[in-house]
Amino acid sequence: MEELKHECGVAMIRLLKPLEYYQKKYGTWMYALNKLYLLMEKQHNRGQEGAGLACVKLQANPGEEYMFRERALGSGAITEIFGNIQNYFKEAPSDRLSDVNFAKCCLPFAGEVYMGHLRYSTTGKSGITYVHPFLRRNNWRAKNLALCGNFNMTNVDEIFTKITTIGQHPRKYSDTYIMLEQVGHRLDREVERLYRECEDEGLQGMEITHQIEEKIDLSNVLKTSTKEWDGGYVVCGITGSGEAFAVRDPWGIRPAFWYMDDEIAVLASERPVIQTAFNVPAESIKELKPGEAAIWNKAGKMRLTQINTPKNIKPCSFERIYFSRGSDIDIYKERKRLGEKLVDPILKTINYDIEHTVFSFIPNTAEVAFYGLLEGFDNYLNEQKVKRIEELGHKPNHDELEKILSMRIRSEKVAIKDIKLRTFIAEGNSRNDLAAHVYDITYGSLKPYEDNLVVIDDSIVRGTTLKQSIIGILDRLHPKKIIIVSSSPQVRYPDYYGIDMARMNEFIAFRAAIELLKEREMRDVIERAYNKAKEQVNVEKEKMVNYVKDIYAPFTDEEISEKMVELLTPKGTKAKVEIVYQHIEGLHEACPNHKGDWYFTGDYPTPGGVKLVNQAFIDYIEQVYQF
Repeated sequence: MEELKHECGVAMIRLLKPLEYYQKKYGTWMYALNKLYLLMEKQHNRGQEGAGLACVKLQANPGEEYMFRERALGSGAITEIFGNIQNYFKEAPSDRLSDVNFAKCCLPFAGEVYMGHLRYSTTGKSGITYVHPFLRRNNWRAKNLALCGNFNMTNVDEIFTKITTIGQHPRKYSDTYIMLEQVGHRLDREVERLYRECEDEGLQGMEITHQIEEKIDLSNVLKTSTKEWDGGYVVCGITGSGEAFAVRDPWGIRPAFWYMDDEIAVLASERPVIQTAFNVPAESIKELKPGEAAIWNKAGKMRLTQINTPKNIKPCSFERIYFSRGSDIDIYKERKRLGEKLVDPILKTINYDIEHTVFSFIPNTAEVAFYGLLEGFDNYLNEQKVKRIEELGHKPNHDELEKILSMRIRSEKVAIKDIKLRTFIAEGNSRNDLAAHVYDITYGSLKPYEDNLVVIDDSIVRGTTLKQSIIGILDRLHPKKIIIVSSSPQVRYPDYYGIDMARMNEFIAFRAAIELLKEREMRDVIERAYNKAKEQVNVEKEKMVNYVKDIYAPFTDEEISEKMVELLTPKGTKAKVEIVYQHIEGLHEACPNHKGDWYFTGDYPTPGGVKLVNQAFIDYIEQVYQF
């Protein structure tokens, strides 16, 4: 319902055969380029603010370009960058375009190593200079570096201070540029170390270059450059000499999957995109483990290396609930289970009146959870049918059986996402009036003033769309009661690992808790939490405590949900409105292997997350209150 921006998607391809092989087998040396396009398009959901790709030619003579990059802004960036690349090829005579030797010699992006990126900004920084991949140039092939990633760092300030004190000067104050400088600096040191070794062995000239490119060890580079990173990340890189890598954070927050056969190696942020692009089964695709790196050397040989020791493993559950494509076999099952887990609380809310309840969902991401919800209610209804038949106490006649067996779960597509409204109208009232029409309704889909309407969504974070559009438009159907159901728990805390929710006042749950504290004359709870957060500002982040939890501690989930309803129900709404949330236990049962729940519980996997949530709370209080 509420579009959340997510920090990016990545795709990498490493050809393991000469270009001639793909020309002969697949009819084009552009095989990898075409597959990269598929991988990026299939991950379009992960980034629509920009896209970019980088390519390395393994065989290029001195004076010839060997590392290429193309970037673009906007939701059509993928089409634009691949269109620009094709424009380079249009200049070539048609009969030469299928000539592999000509392509390798004369055409840009005719390489063997590719890396693509899709960007969603969660920092507010925009423009082409912030679109990945980032490049670090050097006259030595092995020192050239292109970097991209799906990440967000929580300790940029600390790293920036550290690297500038040793004389480095990043071009921009952003996590990507700082990471580029860190990895690039260690890459330089590794090349220089090998150079000295080669000289000691008596090698000269190009012998040294070849030896460096054959012996360079990126695991050394990654171990020394990533050890202080605090955040969720999958960072990918390629060097000018053809080395390639992808490294995952030691908490396993952000995901990455890889596949390799005798022709190709590929890595992406999501498993089903590899399945689709290469028509391979799920079991042949492996997940990069927490703290692990996949590294390909210049010859294409791969090795998996543990770069950082796995820590408090907390894979992001929002990946399963919302961000990743539901076509993944495991995610599909998990989202259905999330729906099933909501049967009991919904039954209580509708007073077990199945006969007068219509079930629906908010398109489009809640659809799978909706199917799970229906299955759960079908199972419940079957149990009720058996009980009623047993309660008859005699051999039932046809009419009695028909009455019981005709009981059905009523489901309708009540809400339809009609258009994506543009925000060119700045005046408040007109803008809100337009927002009310983002969704349309199916008139006649329920009995006015008799039926309850249960509508499931995957998450309720800010509540803006509920207040401006959903509740008001559903009320036009004249239901007796509107029950908004979230397949995820209450989002109470900011995320600092790549999801666009970082300020306390954005969360309807937080606003509800603050209102309850004020109403019940408990402002002292706010003041104490603020003072405790303030007192630990200069404490080491590893020793910090999340004192924002104190704001929620006095209340049950149900009390906070009730206050949300008050805050979000538009004036003039005739139906009674209730909100039902998934419980944390239900989330963990549905997604047992993805326990990252800090946005729900406040249990951050890294010290940097704890530090930032306290600072966000301090900032909020100092803007709103005077203590």
